[in-house]
Amino acid sequence: MNPGDRVRVERAGHTYEGVLLPSSTDEHLVVKLEGGYNVGIDREHADAEVIEEGVYDVVEETSTGRDLSDHDVAGAQDGDGESEIEFDDDLPTISLISTGGTIASTVDYRTGAVTAQFDAEDVLRAVPDLAGRANYRGRVVANILSENMTPEVWQELAEAVVEEIEAGADGVVVMHGTDTMQFTASALAFMLETPVPIVFTGSQRSADRPSSDNVMNAVCAVEAAKSDCAEVLVCMHASESDDRCALHRGTRVRKSHTSRRDAFETVGAEPLGEVDYDTGEVSFRRAHEQRGETDLAIESGLESNVELLKFTPGMDPAFLDVVEGKSGLILEGTGLGHVHTDLIPRLEELIDDGTTVVMTSQCLEGRVCDRVYDTGRDLLDAGVLEAGDTLPGTAKVKLMWALANAADVEEAMATSLAGELQRRSVPWE
Repeated sequence: MNPGDRVRVERAGHTYEGVLLPSSTDEHLVVKLEGGYNVGIDREHADAEVIEEGVYDVVEETSTGRDLSDHDVAGAQDGDGESEIEFDDDLPTISLISTGGTIASTVDYRTGAVTAQFDAEDVLRAVPDLAGRANYRGRVVANILSENMTPEVWQELAEAVVEEIEAGADGVVVMHGTDTMQFTASALAFMLETPVPIVFTGSQRSADRPSSDNVMNAVCAVEAAKSDCAEVLVCMHASESDDRCALHRGTRVRKSHTSRRDAFETVGAEPLGEVDYDTGEVSFRRAHEQRGETDLAIESGLESNVELLKFTPGMDPAFLDVVEGKSGLILEGTGLGHVHTDLIPRLEELIDDGTTVVMTSQCLEGRVCDRVYDTGRDLLDAGVLEAGDTLPGTAKVKLMWALANAADVEEAMATSLAGELQRRSVPWE
């Protein structure tokens, strides 16, 4: 009985039929059922039989470790189940970088929970549709759920992307958890100048679920990484159907739903483009940086001593004491960028002590303008900077980058460095 065989397993009066998958332990059988779900079964108390041998190709673990060369990733298998090396000089080379998250997750049958434990090679095993679209290199920068992402990992990721491009990658796909993907995408957009596409993708639903979006998102991300758009992009479902993925600029995107497959949106504009899943065709609606027009460069310095705070009615001015001594503070103000007037003297003290304070808006659309009402003018007089229509999360990452790299932080925050600050805000549908 080998992985890929169709099996029937009986245990405790229940019968399970499906494809046998590789198991991380000798004590358990892992079977993919007809409905798409996986089940773990205690081998000791199970009666298993093979219904049909080798009905599904399952690539076994290799001993190459986590860093894979072009030729380490198999595009197909031979009849003995061994990896058959295929490298096509006519295909572009795409680097797959794994940081963890649901797209690289599997079920932990000890707890029944989904855990991030796949590396980049496992992603290729899980998505055979990637074969034949490109030659692949793979590496793991981190193996974490995205809530555990840190600025230090952003820097490691940026360095890894540079190394992959210098080694000849025609595009880079970053596998990332969806919850903080927008922050990491923004970080790389500010830290890197790139001659090739850098495409973030993830999965709202893990591979063991019939409604998983991992295959389509990964395939579309690879197609986007082959495109002519030399920017940092986020590639995720554009609708609830498996028809197309939207391509969002990394500094203008946010996750707007906890669980829908089309959870991501470009704020204040339509997405840059989209990928048709059936045809693989990539199309763009708006102007973007072109492949090969920018030399590769990196400025990965970050000032991590920056906080993001949301103002709410009734907030105690003493709450601002938490940011005393911080290098920077991003405020999510109301409307055009306001806070209660009682907070302004404390903000002025923080600014006088060396904290850069930048105002953004809690509104999903539109931009900050503190010249309309008295409160806004008082904030400007106190030294608060405006971030225009930069998204609050993006503004935090930008300020971290600007404090470490920009000669004039105020000018940098008022300038669009990576498409994060639009020239004007207009309604659109």
